Amino acid sequence: MDIKFIDLHAQYLSIKDEIDRGIAEVINNSSFILGPSVKRFEESFAEYCASKEAIAVNSGTSALLLILRALGIGPGDEVITAANTFIATVAAIVETGARPVLVDVDPVTRLIDLDQIEAAVTEKTRAIMPVHLYGCMVDMDKVLAIAERHDLPVIEDAAQAHGARLKDRPAGSYGIAAGFSFYPAKNLGAYGEGGAIVTSDKKLAGRIRKLRDHGSERKYFHDYFGYNARMDGIQGAVLGVKLKYLDAWNRGRNRVAGRYREELSGMPLKLPREFKHFYQVYHQFVVESEVRNELQQFLSRNNIPTLIHYPIPVHQQKAYARAGFKDGSFPVTEKLAQSVLSLPVYPELTDEEIGHITAKIREFFGKEYQDTLRLEN
Repeated sequence: MDIKFIDLHAQYLSIKDEIDRGIAEVINNSSFILGPSVKRFEESFAEYCASKEAIAVNSGTSALLLILRALGIGPGDEVITAANTFIATVAAIVETGARPVLVDVDPVTRLIDLDQIEAAVTEKTRAIMPVHLYGCMVDMDKVLAIAERHDLPVIEDAAQAHGARLKDRPAGSYGIAAGFSFYPAKNLGAYGEGGAIVTSDKKLAGRIRKLRDHGSERKYFHDYFGYNARMDGIQGAVLGVKLKYLDAWNRGRNRVAGRYREELSGMPLKLPREFKHFYQVYHQFVVESEVRNELQQFLSRNNIPTLIHYPIPVHQQKAYARAGFKDGSFPVTEKLAQSVLSLPVYPELTDEEIGHITAKIREFFGKEYQDTLRLEN
């Protein structure tokens, strides 16, 4: 059985005619940078995220960087964020010259530990940036309460949370702004790189629009130094088509997650938790196992692809060595790096394929698992 970790070609075939027409329109009118397709997508995505403005950019990393820059965050400042995240979250902070202040994550939610945020606040703190990881939102009501006590803006890293909701409010609608990634494998993915910022702060949106285009609102007139961070017209066309299907695709991901829960119940695996008032969109279906490496190798031998998000935490990366963190600085994050495994999860995954994956996992936790335990003991 030819199972893929994600099947972008199958997704394309399901909407091929619309995608092809959208791309052809961009080519025909030569609107390759920004242009009408990007503008239409911005309007639709802002509405989808219950925000007044959306600014399309060239990546999720740029989205976070431009928010930070537009808020005036720079050298000497600190930004609080989660230790368990993709390195781009921290890289955006570092790029401004500010210092990332990492907070360990909760072992149940695997998201920033809400009980540790306040202790990380100092007189240099200029923002809190929670990360909605794996398609599950952080409890934003609690984050906003902390931020309000200290008069701090909250920036949502929503790169993995397209369509996720908390109490019927979508990811991106809680903070002063939110950054999204449209990397092709995301729930809403482009056919290349792409990202967006959503905000309901008109002045902030205006600054971000200038920053994405060399500090310019009008060609050859530059109010300040910015970046070349504009979205391509073709990506705007692709995303405009795909946005219409996002809710249905997220329901498909929930269907797959539900099957995994049923089929893997009782296995010595820690499955992702469901939480009241939260709607998860399962960008990843992440299980935890004390024999993660052995399980991954077994599944690979049976042609079942898996990934590890993330094998080396940010604070242990060579790029972050000068920060001086020692092993054990963030114990929950470090334990997750040794135990998490992401299973295939996408709406085109069939019941037969899910059944095959779960059957092989159950097979592993039969004889293979017992053999592994005997070797360890």
